[in-house]
Amino acid sequence: MIPKNRFVRLFLNKYILSLVLFVVWMAFFDPKDWQLIAARKQKLNELEKSEAVLNRQIADTRKELMLLKTSAESIEKYAREKYMMKKDNEDLFIVNSP
Repeated sequence: MIPKNRFVRLFLNKYILSLVLFVVWMAFFDPKDWQLIAARKQKLNELEKSEAVLNRQIADTRKELMLLKTSAESIEKYAREKYMMKKDNEDLFIVNSP
């Protein structure tokens, strides 16, 4: 068992005391504390996920654009699906699914 006197002397040592104060300062009072670093990491992860989603959307849009530039059938299909266009001799029925 460690005597109380030895325990107190250990924590009153100037090097141990300096180390403890440094760790407390860096953990809670420094402008770049651990909470800020954790929050920034979380924000970075969210932005990376968002970037991946947007890159997939860009790739899909580029494929669609390439189809629209090269094929007349795809232009007609796009116009019918997106803008609900029809030919003169057709009837258009719009069915909303629940």
